[in-house]
Amino acid sequence: MKPKKIIVIGNGMVSYKFCEKIKSKGHSFYIQVFGEEPQRAYDRVHLSQLFSGKTADSLSLCDESWYADNEIELNLGDAIVQIDRNNKSVLAASGRLETYDYLVIATGSAPFVPPISGIEKEGVFVYRTIEDLEKIRNYASEVKRGSVLGGGLLGLEAAKALIDLDLVETHVVESAAKLMPKQIDDQGSGGLESQLADLDLQIHLNKLTVGIAGDKKVSALKFDDGSSLETDMLVISAGIRPRDQLAKDCGLSIGDRGGIVVNEHMQSSDGNIYAIGECALFEDCTYGLVAPGYEMADVAVDSITGGQKTFKTFDMSTKLKLIGVDVASFGDPFISEPFAQSIVFENRLKGIYKRINVSNDGKKLLGGILVGDASAYNLLSQTVVNNIVLPPNPEDLIVDAKTEKSAPDGLAGLPDEAIICSCEGVTKGTICKSVSDQNCESVDAIKKCTGAGSGCGGCVPMVKDLMLYTMKSKGKYVRNVVCEHFDLSRQELYDLIKIHGLDSYNDVLDNLGSGDGCEICKPLVSSLLASIWNDMILKKGNDAAQDSNDRFLANIQKGGSYSVVPRIPGGEITPEKLIVIGNVAHKYGLYTKITGGQRIDMFGAHVKDLPFIWEELIAAGFESGHAYGKGLRTVKSCVGSTWCRFGLHDSVSFAIQIEERYKGLRAPHKYKSAVSGCIRECAEAQSKDFGIIATEKGWNLYVCGNGGSKPQHGKLLASDIDSDTCIRYLDRFLMFYIKTADPLTRTATWLNKMDGGIEYLRNVIVNDSLNMAEKWEAEMDQFVQSYRCEWKTAVEDPGIRKRFNHFVNAPEETDPSIRFETMRGQKRAMPWSEVTV
Repeated sequence: MKPKKIIVIGNGMVSYKFCEKIKSKGHSFYIQVFGEEPQRAYDRVHLSQLFSGKTADSLSLCDESWYADNEIELNLGDAIVQIDRNNKSVLAASGRLETYDYLVIATGSAPFVPPISGIEKEGVFVYRTIEDLEKIRNYASEVKRGSVLGGGLLGLEAAKALIDLDLVETHVVESAAKLMPKQIDDQGSGGLESQLADLDLQIHLNKLTVGIAGDKKVSALKFDDGSSLETDMLVISAGIRPRDQLAKDCGLSIGDRGGIVVNEHMQSSDGNIYAIGECALFEDCTYGLVAPGYEMADVAVDSITGGQKTFKTFDMSTKLKLIGVDVASFGDPFISEPFAQSIVFENRLKGIYKRINVSNDGKKLLGGILVGDASAYNLLSQTVVNNIVLPPNPEDLIVDAKTEKSAPDGLAGLPDEAIICSCEGVTKGTICKSVSDQNCESVDAIKKCTGAGSGCGGCVPMVKDLMLYTMKSKGKYVRNVVCEHFDLSRQELYDLIKIHGLDSYNDVLDNLGSGDGCEICKPLVSSLLASIWNDMILKKGNDAAQDSNDRFLANIQKGGSYSVVPRIPGGEITPEKLIVIGNVAHKYGLYTKITGGQRIDMFGAHVKDLPFIWEELIAAGFESGHAYGKGLRTVKSCVGSTWCRFGLHDSVSFAIQIEERYKGLRAPHKYKSAVSGCIRECAEAQSKDFGIIATEKGWNLYVCGNGGSKPQHGKLLASDIDSDTCIRYLDRFLMFYIKTADPLTRTATWLNKMDGGIEYLRNVIVNDSLNMAEKWEAEMDQFVQSYRCEWKTAVEDPGIRKRFNHFVNAPEETDPSIRFETMRGQKRAMPWSEVTV
């Protein structure tokens, strides 16, 4: 019997999920997919990552052979242009005419382009597809100022893309009085706006754009209040509209404001035609998130295969990281008096705003908003969805800094039917059973078994907490082991490597592990060996175990070239050394930039040139800056008492002393430092892993700050101490961190997870409660005495030096896929997607 035929119109995320779901059912349908874009289905949620190093291929949801392997006919670059319901056929742009038994419309949505005068000018873009982003990238390379029309989710994503393109100015224009008007309130918008302003993103609210000025190209935006904004390009991200024209043309029912009307089984007004994703209208609502689209795909598959599953109104709670800032809303974020009571926590210093809406009797959580810190989002949203009774003091849910620590206990209160992974519809009970009944004792194993966490990935922390909770409830001893090849924690490995005197990855694996190792344990063990023995990391036996950056003693950059970053302690450099850097950069055609850490970075080096570049730099007195390693990056300083009229002490000299002492010291993660000559804090010492600030009586020492994606001020460890005492405390602090922190854990996170917090840490470091101070100081002294510049060793050792070739059999050739283009008078990396070889 001939199998029934399904034609899917559209090849986006929801279309792919439909195909994946129906193949998993085991039914023998003949499936054809028609997509208008030239690429197979890709992750549109993370589209902006194309501007921060991702390639188009890396965003693909499946391998190139997936469709063929699953006997699905994929037709790319061939859009369906007509549906004939009477003959149950579709016509493609290529002229192909195909019949169907079932038709699934997954055409998604299109950007809404407002009717603005001058919208047709050169330099105006929409933000929806890979092709859109490539056009934006190409145009941005020739301009300085960019603007985004729309301050919602998509608008801020577009703004992030422009920031990544290194425009001199980036503006966001929003007609409403606040950012993200559909997700957060006025106070939340204010907190978000202040954080974005710190990133040099300029926000313009209450600005209705009525025209675009310029002859042929964009030169300015005109607003209804008579003001204007000069700009060289405009990205429109003012909302989306369902792509329903095909359905409208063939007579299917369409909503008043667009969207293909569907019932609870995702059937349109024609029972043989289904609509899923952003083009579908269910109960007068369209959904712009991927999770409801996945649920629609599952319901449509169930209906086509004879099931009775139905689609219900979907929870639109969402958590995002917009330009490095956590933003989340859940339940009803805007409900207020007299229907609810709101509890608000705000920390303007850290840019954190939290609001929860509680029922008038204080027993139920109805919704909320989180800006700046969304660590409690999963638990809060589940509390709303599952109607869980609140604790006596609901404010603890947002005020208690240890919410994340207590999350597993909160998970215990969730019912088994609670949906943990909304993308795949996986419940708490399913996850727990996979752990208890099927021995899935890793997140990857749970993903393979249940699908949880395989969509957007936002539920992965909760999945891990559930896994650990279930294992503990079954009486299993949960250890934080390195990986399947080492049944040891990082701390246990550290001690055993030292006890047994093991000095290569292979020796560690043979004596303490099993199997062949993996990409998790190799760099971890290599880091431990570097921390313990301070050997050259590329010596025989350890070279192949390093991660990609350490293998070439340089950070690989977008496009496949490498960076060169010499150490400049304290930011102090002589004119002669500046001339050498200029000469080297000019000779090898490198892009140069002065960093926030008071160093000069050089980008665009071919791997074969690295030893020659470093040979010249080392001859001039430079050393490796370790920008590629998990160790000390920089010790930033102000000019201190040497030049500044406010300076209390010589911050430059002390910064140089600190950097010279700890340079090359490998740790679980990179770490940074700074020394400020007075309380005015020009070196921003309190945002560093350890920072030092001059006082009238000496130095104040702060530890465990972080200026990264989750900014956190350092904690005061000791005050008014002299220079020698400060260094002794730092020796102890760094050795304690290296010995006890988990892999890839910054000092801020390490302290946040430490029982007793800063008081315990102070007791260990200052009061020597573990009686380890003398030992740690001696170990640090030994490390300092044994330091050797890795690049000096590399250029002097012929065995190591010969590693630096693009092609082993043609050492003089460069990689032809590495190409550059010009931007602001210097070269920049050309994306691999644009390179033709």
